[in-house]
Order: sequence, then structure tokens, then C-alpha cells
Amino acid sequence: MTTTYAALLRGINVGGNRKLPMADLRTLMEGLGHVGVRTYLQSGQAVFSAGHGDEDALARELSRAVEKEFGFAVDVIVRDHAYLRAIADGCPFPAADLEAKQLHVTYFSAAVDADRFAGIDTAAFLPEEFRLGDRALYLYAPEGLGRSRLAEELSRPRTTKGLIATTRNWNTVVKLVEMIRP
Repeated sequence: MTTTYAALLRGINVGGNRKLPMADLRTLMEGLGHVGVRTYLQSGQAVFSAGHGDEDALARELSRAVEKEFGFAVDVIVRDHAYLRAIADGCPFPAADLEAKQLHVTYFSAAVDADRFAGIDTAAFLPEEFRLGDRALYLYAPEGLGRSRLAEELSRPRTTKGLIATTRNWNTVVKLVEMIRP
């Protein structure tokens, strides 16, 4: 039996650095024995099916393969459909009423607790807001991620230390759920 997953690769094809063509990523993943490999956009999302269900092991395997094949390290998070669906369904902000550029999800490699974010003066960043979810953080940034002072604060080492963290806009969150629907 196979399970369908999404792989989220952090920081590839950004600003001309760490180039990884999606056709090459698909070929690499197929070489690892994954089937039904499809990619979304050029920024490191792949959907695939695998016969074993250890998300962390799948992420490590893909990360090592990218480094071996392309010569640079890349952080990878792998999640199944049920998780991605739960993240989309659990959004604490009115996603249907917002532009995709205003809403983002940061996926974490492990659970995070509110203590990591306790030192952030949330009132100082209004109308920007964030909420924690299951191994995820939802960010509402009305002016977009590029202008978000809160996003910058949230990405500081004290909040992400020891974790892989990668952020996707709401369009990508929804598209990945659709792409890996069972």
C-alpha cells in the first residue's frame, strides 16, 4: 500500500541561488522509488506516493539525495494529505475573505510551543497577527510577506532554533491539499 505525500523543500530557486529544476527533482524522486511524482511551481513543492510512511525518514532521504546530486544541502519537510487538510481546515483566519498574499503557513519539522513566541509584543505588529497550529504557524500579513515586520520577527533564531521551518502562501497551501487528495 502506498501513501501520498507532499515534500516541501526550503529555499531552493530563490534569488537565483540553489537552483534545482523541477524536472530534475521529479527524476531524482522517481530514482528513489517514489511514484506519481508531480511538482508545483518552481519553489520546491513535490507530491509523490511512497510505500513506507515515515515522514521524517522520507524527508531525510530526499535531503541527502538532493545534496548528493546537486551539491547543496536543502531542508525538507514531508507531510501526508490528512495533515495538510487539517492545517487548511484549521486556519484561524477567514481565508476565503483574504487575498492569498495576506495569509501564510509556516510548516515546522516538529511541534512548537507558545513559549518560543512569548517575547513577541504582538500588539506592536497589529494589524499583522499569527496563531500556532499543529507543527505550523499561521500568519496574517495584510501588506504581504515581503513587507511584514512580524514575519521577520517570527523567523528569528529564538523562535526557529532546532527546527526546519518553511513558509507557503495560502494559494500553495490549498493547491497542495488538492494535489494529494486521495
